Amino acid sequence: MRESSLPDLGVGLIGTGFMGRAHALAFHNARTTFELPFNLKLAALADADAARAEQCARSWGFERSHADWEQLINDPAVNLVAITTPNHLHFPMAMAAIEAGKAVYCEKPLAVSLEQAREMQRAAKASGVVTRVGYNYQHNPMIGLAKQMIESGELGQIVSFQGEFSEDFMGDPQSPWSWRCEQAHAGGALADLGSHLLAMARYLLGDVEAVCADSQTVHGQRPATRGSQEQRAIAIDDQTYALLRFANGARGTFGSSWLKHGYKNHLSFEISGTKGTLSFDQERLNELRLYRAGEPGRDGFQRILAGPTQPGYAAFCPAPGHQLGYNELKTLEVLALIQALAGTGNEGPDFAEALEIERLATAIRVAAKEMRWVKVADI
Repeated sequence: MRESSLPDLGVGLIGTGFMGRAHALAFHNARTTFELPFNLKLAALADADAARAEQCARSWGFERSHADWEQLINDPAVNLVAITTPNHLHFPMAMAAIEAGKAVYCEKPLAVSLEQAREMQRAAKASGVVTRVGYNYQHNPMIGLAKQMIESGELGQIVSFQGEFSEDFMGDPQSPWSWRCEQAHAGGALADLGSHLLAMARYLLGDVEAVCADSQTVHGQRPATRGSQEQRAIAIDDQTYALLRFANGARGTFGSSWLKHGYKNHLSFEISGTKGTLSFDQERLNELRLYRAGEPGRDGFQRILAGPTQPGYAAFCPAPGHQLGYNELKTLEVLALIQALAGTGNEGPDFAEALEIERLATAIRVAAKEMRWVKVADI
């Protein structure tokens, strides 16, 4: 087989959970789906469990494994560090990778505090390394179409945004404590789910100027482990709701809950303008619903199906209505990352944008705690 003349890009992946596997699949898929400007090599995988690290590296096609994430960052074959660990580990891992001069692909949310996020952004800016954060839902071709429709004026002047991200994986009060229930490790439904919705709102409509909010811990304790009689106190939010004032004059609502029975991935929004309304639900990620005002006798929403005319879709399927899925969105996210590394694209949130998402989330927390409107610029 002829050797590639392209420069090597060595990927180092930290973490072997659901998201680690999603990243591994995305890197594999990117190599087989797109003509890339690099020879993408799965160089190393790290997990604190040495046996699992070795097993996953072998199964997922990585050249070697490490039981210590610092060894992975210092591995000379690694040029890009992908971080898929619990949130509290994002900061030390990203900072070490930046100090080593390596690009960073970090899962969301960027950090567990605004202070950490600011420091991460400062370090990345000073070093000049490429960074991306895993808000993969906005890489959906249908979200790109929605953004195009909004920016072209098809909806007219935007007047309202109604957004919700609900799931039910914590709906059972007997669901055990996990790292997601620890403020220092995660941040509750707002951080886990709501950050995706905030990222989406900013991507589609721009800056939010002010917020008013309320949050609630519904289940104040949970079993320490599944079936255990020992209870652990819970202090993070199970649900958070907010009013939003956008810089473009639109008003909005925001909701995030991991208690809402029946919903599995209900990242949804309705955006209304003076000429129509656009609706989306991630549980039906291959379609938009559009209502155009001013057409008497044709009331009702039109269903727009994803197809090869939307950028990104045709790489996976030549026919409309055949459906992309979560892993395809992750692959498109990896493509945007690689294009940024090659200097041929600037899609996807970097640390600077992820910092603004964290600033907005912090404003919502302050507003809920102090029961008042908060200007995001004051945070």
